[in-house]
Amino acid sequence: MNQFARTELLVGAEGIEKLKKARVAVFGIGGVGGYVVEALARSGVGTLDLIDNDRVSLTNLNRQIIATHSTIGEYKVDVAKRRVLDIHPMAVVNTYKTFFLPETASEFDFGAYDYVVDAIDTVTGKIQLVMEADRTHTPVISCMGAGNKMDPAAFAVADIYQTSVCPLAKVMRRELKNRGIQKLKVVYSREVPVTKTQPPGSNAFVPSAAGLIMAGEVVKDLLADRREN
Repeated sequence: MNQFARTELLVGAEGIEKLKKARVAVFGIGGVGGYVVEALARSGVGTLDLIDNDRVSLTNLNRQIIATHSTIGEYKVDVAKRRVLDIHPMAVVNTYKTFFLPETASEFDFGAYDYVVDAIDTVTGKIQLVMEADRTHTPVISCMGAGNKMDPAAFAVADIYQTSVCPLAKVMRRELKNRGIQKLKVVYSREVPVTKTQPPGSNAFVPSAAGLIMAGEVVKDLLADRREN
């Protein structure tokens, strides 16, 4: 019995093969990125590159799929790799204990990826990810602010220049426009933040919703051969 048999009913054998051959880089393995990795592994994506220098902490347990009491203190990428291989033993999982910033961008070959997922928090890192993906014509999807939100149904997929409400999206629109980036697929929330705490408050159902939406977009685009040449 093929573990992807139920997915194959939706995408066909050719679709399963496309996902098997795909290589996706997920930057940020937290509340959003962890669910992206989970869904991509369960969808049969053949190679995953996981980038995050953080360790699982007690405060991650309320929202991060890789966080349990038994994984506290471990590197998130190590926990995620173990989980992926338990789900999809034939997958190739590359891990990088790296905090992605412009200074560390040269460590990654963006041209080797079929898709890039931005699930990191820092604006400078997010901008650099988009710039690197644009330079290599690699499809990228970016998550905007998921903190201080309570409504998982408020998320939408849009181009960055069609976003509203989200403070992070506003900053990204300005910075990307200044750098000549003409488009960027994002997942963003139309919900006004319920509070303005720092660090932002979060819960079990908003970041996970964003992550699963992002994973769905990645899978759809991979199946559609979205990559530009």
